Amino acid sequence: MAIVASAPGKVLMTGGYLILERPNAGIVLSTNARFYAIVKPLYDEIKPDSWAWAWTDVKLTSPQLSRESLYKFSLKNFTLQCVSSSASRNPFVEQAVQYAVAAAWATRDNDKNEFLNKLLLQGLDITILGSNDFYSYRNQIEARGLPLTPEALAALPPFSSITFNVEEFNGQNCKPEVAKTGLGSSAAMTTAVVAALLHYLGSIDLSSCCKENQSSNLDMVHIIAQTAHCIAQGKVGSGFDVSSAVYGSHRYVRFSPEVLSSAQDAGKGIPLQEVISNILKGEWDHERTTFSLPPLMSLLLGEPGTGGSSTPSMVGAVKKWQKSDTQKSQEIYRKLSQANSALETQLNILSKLAEDHWDAYKCVIHGCSMKKSEKIEPEMQTRLLDTTMAMDGVLLAGVPGAGGFDAVFAITLGDSSNNVTKAWNSLNVLALLVREDPNGVLLESVDPRTKEITSAVSAVHI
Repeated sequence: MAIVASAPGKVLMTGGYLILERPNAGIVLSTNARFYAIVKPLYDEIKPDSWAWAWTDVKLTSPQLSRESLYKFSLKNFTLQCVSSSASRNPFVEQAVQYAVAAAWATRDNDKNEFLNKLLLQGLDITILGSNDFYSYRNQIEARGLPLTPEALAALPPFSSITFNVEEFNGQNCKPEVAKTGLGSSAAMTTAVVAALLHYLGSIDLSSCCKENQSSNLDMVHIIAQTAHCIAQGKVGSGFDVSSAVYGSHRYVRFSPEVLSSAQDAGKGIPLQEVISNILKGEWDHERTTFSLPPLMSLLLGEPGTGGSSTPSMVGAVKKWQKSDTQKSQEIYRKLSQANSALETQLNILSKLAEDHWDAYKCVIHGCSMKKSEKIEPEMQTRLLDTTMAMDGVLLAGVPGAGGFDAVFAITLGDSSNNVTKAWNSLNVLALLVREDPNGVLLESVDPRTKEITSAVSAVHI
């Protein structure tokens, strides 16, 4: 039986760069853009002599990239060995598989040995699929002669093939390999694979994760996904993207990087099962507070068409600036942190007002959505954001996360999203179909491709 898990993309609304350092907080919104992982047995039956095998088979398929990778998985060391073209490898999924299986083995009950062995000896067939919203499809829309509108984007087939960025001639391409929109595809993908594997192997029950007393299931997904993601990207990041992929929208303060120090031991000959045990027992001191946008406020994203930015290179540039002018950078960070806290406080006040006095709240929001903010003459590099801020009903606008050339976002009031979408279109900005969805990782009932086909068939009028 196939297990399907999904995890959302994110938008870091506040806390860009500050969130890299404790105790700075950031508000991260999860979205309706989701990454799916489908896990099922590679073989229907296992051979009688298979119990003596030291290896099992793993197949990873990424239909959107037209890639298929084959691996041998060591049942002793919990490590993968690629036996197909190295060009098709996905380090995030590789680490997710290794750490998830090792975690399943390390936390198993004694009476589950045979069950777990059987599942592994049948091999693992893993398929990954990302919503179109994670990637740029401007070129495909323009090639069809269609306008840059959400309707044209919605007309594309679900899980369409992905466009690659062209490498620059100087060999120093700062853009990711794939043209992305900046929603955290690697974190969502890693989380979905970890969640699907842990559920498939019987370590957690995703169907009960919404129950308050079952939060340990999500916590395990979070720890393993954070670990795998950090190892795959070669550094310990803030982790807000993985946290959002697991838990959904919230206020986040990062974990102390030292909690993952034992993960580095995996490369020093320490057994992965022992490494995982230490990580699971570690002191994960991240902070997570429930948050979502107040009612009648909408998240809107627009893609300028520049293909995305490489977060590591952006972060590196900011850290270099911090070191060059420590006093000034600390003062700027302090002021930004204060402004972020003030915004968070005001949004929480509005949520409480909506809860206690809905009619009054609704009148205020609809009234604000009709007022025009003061026009600000933008500088060249911020023209789009300043122009967006000057539109009716826009509460705030920015570039999420590390910034650069990822999709811009706006928080709009009432019914003003449609007007912003039209205005962006006139500026050659493609409004995406992304909206806030506060849900984190989920257990899905069907293969998402089947769901999309069913929806399409039901929409056909005969």
